[in-house]
Amino acid sequence: MNTQASINASLKLTQSHYENFPVASFLLPKKLREPIALIYAFARQADDFADEGNLLPEDRLALIQGFEKELDLIRQNAKPDTDLFIALQETINKHQLPIQAFYDLLDAFSQDITKTRYQDFGEVMNYCRRSANPIGRLMLRLYKADTPQNIGMADAICSALQIINFLQDIAIDIQKNRIYLPQDEMQKYKITEAQIISGNTSGTWSLFMEFEINRARKLLQSGAPLGLALPGRIGLEMRMIIAGGERILKKLHQCHGNVFEFRPKLQMKDWAYIAYRALSKK
Repeated sequence: MNTQASINASLKLTQSHYENFPVASFLLPKKLREPIALIYAFARQADDFADEGNLLPEDRLALIQGFEKELDLIRQNAKPDTDLFIALQETINKHQLPIQAFYDLLDAFSQDITKTRYQDFGEVMNYCRRSANPIGRLMLRLYKADTPQNIGMADAICSALQIINFLQDIAIDIQKNRIYLPQDEMQKYKITEAQIISGNTSGTWSLFMEFEINRARKLLQSGAPLGLALPGRIGLEMRMIIAGGERILKKLHQCHGNVFEFRPKLQMKDWAYIAYRALSKK
């Protein structure tokens, strides 16, 4: 596979995975679709190393370390060994992307293999800082809009979206022996791991989830002005992403946090509403 073929494969990958939020969509300027697709392909593949298949933990970590070695070559201005990273190197150099953002993503994916519980919300946010926020910062760099104020808003949006994913995927993550909910907050609401494993939503479950939902909503709203700060189609894309997060939160609220039976997923009518919200700039 040559470099262009790797780019084409990356574009195809963005279309083959279900996502609640737009990825390299038609809304973006054409010149940005390829670099965004390459970033997505990098993150998607590394995330799959941590999650997919039946590999042993040490084998998963070895795959991620292989990606780290490729990044090391880029940082050393040497030629990477694979077409994906050759194409990524060209994108990093052309757009002056911060290479640390890619290392941070790999660090988060490695943590998924070695850490399955989070004592408090601070630990969750530290994970989000490496698993989600780098994507927003890379996007802002591509948009040439990475001002300190915009970065702060993007970090809030990306962390909120990561937490929203945690909430809607509770039933999926427990199958991998992962719980991204703060342990101290579970204890406060008397939520046990056995309750999550069994999908039991009795007792204080709905109150606990409403607390988590409200905090995620406030975090998302704190970054929402970024959708108006960014111009043109890029701003429209951002407003759609924000509206999509709000829509998922609404679905979580409506099902009283019962993600075991009603995992929220955006349907066609939801996307129509999201487009309306984004176009009306509300």
